[in-house]
Amino acid sequence: MEDDLKNVLSSIPALAGLDMSQVAAERLGGLTNRNYLIACPSGRFVLRLAGEGTEQYIDRIREEKNASIAFRAGVNAEIIHFDNESGTMVTRFIENAVTLDIERLKDSEVLKRTGQAFKQLHDSPELFDGEFELFNQIDQYLEVIKVSAQIFRWLQRGTEECRSCAGGPRMHPLPRTACHCDPMVENCIDNGDRVFIIDFEYAGNNDPMWDLGDLSVEGHFLLNRIKSFLTLTLGMSRILLITGEWSCTKLCVTFFGPCGALCSMPTKPR
Repeated sequence: MEDDLKNVLSSIPALAGLDMSQVAAERLGGLTNRNYLIACPSGRFVLRLAGEGTEQYIDRIREEKNASIAFRAGVNAEIIHFDNESGTMVTRFIENAVTLDIERLKDSEVLKRTGQAFKQLHDSPELFDGEFELFNQIDQYLEVIKVSAQIFRWLQRGTEECRSCAGGPRMHPLPRTACHCDPMVENCIDNGDRVFIIDFEYAGNNDPMWDLGDLSVEGHFLLNRIKSFLTLTLGMSRILLITGEWSCTKLCVTFFGPCGALCSMPTKPR
């Protein structure tokens, strides 16, 4: 085990005092953060070390509060430790589970469990700390992203198109609820009985259509799966009312994703 990893584990109260010879660490996936499966005599945990520079656009104090609310809502993994200064987090490992992907979401039972998890989150009696404001988040991204002048101009044009779409009249707006706001397929963990939703870095109160539209884009849902998913999460009577807003949601989601990805890419400054 790397020395810096040993030092981090030794600094976590819940894991302090462990005999490091009895601790195993396995690197897990992750786009911007370093994640490890930690196995020790007291159980199995996931250690998240925040990616360099993420403090510029992620509010860790808010993340800690919202991740805890999501756990109380029954959809997030149990939080064992959270350091809101460094972004280091330890959660209990979800046993006998798999990370979802596009292929697994084609299974109707998996889709049903996923829809139930998002409905449970959106029905949380506790609202999240803070509002997710799409264009405030994009403005933060544009301050961080280092790209060529040509790409930056494309991003600015895309932002204005999304602003125009989102700024139009909404016939049937949904009440703001606790929302994940970054529901990549890989943020859904299925143990066969239920789906957990993890990684609440961008979470805030939002129109639940954002979560549903985002996952449908990330999951490459075709029309029949979109209808099934929306019926599971919103109910048939409500999806008949919001079809006109679906295209706008998907446009904003499709643009927002690349903006976030560019934040972690070392490219030529404009």
